[in-house]
Amino acid sequence: MSVLREIYRRLLDTYGPQGWWPAETWFEVVVGAVLTQNTAWKNVERAIENLKKANMLDPKKMFEADNELIERLIKPAGFWKLKARRLKNLLREFARYDFDFYQLREHLTREELLSVNGIGPETADSIMLYAFEKPVFVIDSYTKRMLGRIGLINGRETYSQLQSMFHQQIKDVETMKEYHALLVEHAKRVCKKNKPRCGSCVLQDLCAASRKFHPDTG
Repeated sequence: MSVLREIYRRLLDTYGPQGWWPAETWFEVVVGAVLTQNTAWKNVERAIENLKKANMLDPKKMFEADNELIERLIKPAGFWKLKARRLKNLLREFARYDFDFYQLREHLTREELLSVNGIGPETADSIMLYAFEKPVFVIDSYTKRMLGRIGLINGRETYSQLQSMFHQQIKDVETMKEYHALLVEHAKRVCKKNKPRCGSCVLQDLCAASRKFHPDTG
């Protein structure tokens, strides 16, 4: 069994299915993927709640709304002017498919998402995987941190190279969703940025960096 598959097995045994993305609709996933840039998820939740209360969590309604209204509603997520523009840019692309989920799922490409101003690979792949259920693995800072510490990467790899590592081992959408969510959960709970809790890590024997840190079983 490959190291990547063993990591997945252990994390799933430890934390169980995560059921990500935390959203009620595909468009809520899209909005969340944009709003979560450079902010904590709790701030995104506040912004999304504002949108729901204003009946604005609908692609056509949001596209037709004044920018000032969207800015005011998403303000808790920070960088509200920038993010409102990015949402409108994205919705302009969605308008080509009449905001229809099935058309978007069938025809919208990753390249089209990446061509939208303000949409980078991580945001695009979050949308493709969690909103439209396309088999693309999301690479984020948590993934890079854990793979680097374990010793599977040297830190100089491109986003595409890191993604290819997962694509070679994992083919189905549901496993990709779970794996990404499990990496995030483990990074937040155990493989912390400044003080990893190596003593309570189920991956300790696989990790090249664990001996560098003082165990902290918290």
